[in-house]
Amino acid sequence: MYEITKHLHLTIMLVSVLLFLSRFVLTIRGSNLLNKKALKIAPHIIDTIWIITAVALCVMLQQYPFVNGWVTEKLLAFVMYIFMVLFALKLAKTNLMRFIGLVGAISWLAFAGMVAVTKQAYLFG
Repeated sequence: MYEITKHLHLTIMLVSVLLFLSRFVLTIRGSNLLNKKALKIAPHIIDTIWIITAVALCVMLQQYPFVNGWVTEKLLAFVMYIFMVLFALKLAKTNLMRFIGLVGAISWLAFAGMVAVTKQAYLFG
């Protein structure tokens, strides 16, 4: 069950990132496709599944945020990723600021990946 949940978690993460990148390109281009209901709802559904699989993995591994430093850092990285996505797609008013949001989102995602692979706390270790 662990392997299935882990692979689902990673697949959903990839889908979330690809959807973000697609929406980012549409935002830069000023596309009307961003007004489609599916593009407004899908990210919330996908990210909710991402969170559910993360919680399931925490329970299976018996590793929890605010107890285990590396899990706390992954949670922080996830929250910052979501914030940077929000910044890049909604809050930023110029393309330069949108690109800064893009770089920030990808950086936090890379940090989360590094923490996940090493299971080491870097910020709170």
